[in-house]
Amino acid sequence: MSGSTSDQPYLDWLGERVAHYLGGPVDPDAPLAEYGLDSAAALSLYGDIEERLGPVIEPADIWDFPTVRSLAGFLAVREELAERDGGVRAAFVFTGQGSQHPGMTAGLYTQSTVYRRHLDEISEVLLPWTGLSVVELIMDGDPRIHRAAFAQPAVFAVGYALAATLAEAGVRPVAVLGHGMGEFAAAAVAGAISPRDAAQLVALRGAFMQYLPRGGGMLATCLSPHESAEAAAGEPGVVVAAINATRATVLSGEAAALQRVAERLAARGVRTRTLPVEHAYHSPLMSPVRSKFEAAARRVSGGMPGVPYYSTVHGRSTSEPLYASYWSEQTTAPIRFAEAIRNLLDQQTPTHVVEIGPKAVLTPYVRRAQGRCRPVCLPMCRGPETNAVDLAGTFSALGAGPLTTALAEA
Repeated sequence: MSGSTSDQPYLDWLGERVAHYLGGPVDPDAPLAEYGLDSAAALSLYGDIEERLGPVIEPADIWDFPTVRSLAGFLAVREELAERDGGVRAAFVFTGQGSQHPGMTAGLYTQSTVYRRHLDEISEVLLPWTGLSVVELIMDGDPRIHRAAFAQPAVFAVGYALAATLAEAGVRPVAVLGHGMGEFAAAAVAGAISPRDAAQLVALRGAFMQYLPRGGGMLATCLSPHESAEAAAGEPGVVVAAINATRATVLSGEAAALQRVAERLAARGVRTRTLPVEHAYHSPLMSPVRSKFEAAARRVSGGMPGVPYYSTVHGRSTSEPLYASYWSEQTTAPIRFAEAIRNLLDQQTPTHVVEIGPKAVLTPYVRRAQGRCRPVCLPMCRGPETNAVDLAGTFSALGAGPLTTALAEA
């Protein structure tokens, strides 16, 4: 098997490094597993790549390339993309509800003047609707952060403030995508709705949902959409609420019905996980809020996105204005993340995908959606301990802003 001319420098270099770790030459087309490549050697090879090329791959991704030639081809494609587009092409992916936690982004808020300013500003915008400061809610570690009325505005505020921090450092997205209510921050960044209007809608959405009857729930499975639908077939109130990857779906419905589904799947040896929510989001149980939410949404101005916008309602890019009817449909529609992210990667060929939210939730699903053209996946936050030094590392990986932009005296 032969590769392209551009692969050859990487093929020669990787061949030399792998031979060093394995104690002898290797066939570039033979599975590395046959040579006994172990985790220590794989991590060492990752270190070589990181030192020479920068953050183009994650340690665990080494195992996705069975041969030296396949890994060399990936590295060559990354170089071709950078040369063709003149550098970084970053897509922004915004997390939704479920990523919130007490103290989220506390390290950044304490140490980054830029992020602190943007979070303070959007918190002030939200205040008339939330009745309390999102910043105080976050920094005080308030457990009410998990209630829909506060979780949704808080996740929106964090996502929007993180994206504004990137924008101030000079990072502009080539495309945006939001998971569930992460679509509001994505739409604001894309210019389809103003930050003020997005904040109002998110606060209303969370409040409306908060006061729906409890008793709903959500169940994560490792099944395909078809298998999940079959598993839920005996429970009329249970539906597929999210398709995150080929074999990563979420069911939503009445809690008792979900428990029965989980028990049947467990008997078949299928693992499931009950999500820590009080409502059946993205299911018909959200229908009571649709009409009044659409009525409220008609009072804000929606427009066409200014950058490619990948809808997780439709599973594809949309250039249509995001009017009230879209946001109403979004409350009950399943989240078609897997389809949307595949289309984004295929059509926009980003060099980087930045997950924007309080913690890394979507990055594993992005990696599972990648084809030959594999972008670097960069979660902006891994948890509340993420700080300004980590932010500076993200800037560096994206070829943006000086270190001094991110740092402030403690």
